[in-house]
Amino acid sequence: MAKFYSNKRSTYGICDITGFRYNLCDMKKTWNGLMVGPDQFDPKHPQLSPRSAPKEETPLPDARVDTSDDNNFFVVYTNVGLGKLGKQLTTFESTFSVGEVSITT
Repeated sequence: MAKFYSNKRSTYGICDITGFRYNLCDMKKTWNGLMVGPDQFDPKHPQLSPRSAPKEETPLPDARVDTSDDNNFFVVYTNVGLGKLGKQLTTFESTFSVGEVSITT
């Protein structure tokens, strides 16, 4: 059985993007497997190949939970409602004066 191979000069290929005919030796293969003409070739953009995620650190052997008492008393001051949150509220009274105001009609 005879095998026939074509000459590189006379071999044509069809561009997968435009459908135009190009010499097969001038066509290029893109990163996603398309055979395209030299005017349609675009290299793969670097953002399409993201960096791999960093490896997780190895945990400490025989690690223990901190058992110190972190339920310490705290006070939150607020300007609405009763004033302070987080402890027993005590009421107090304050009086201020700036001067005298007289209104005549």
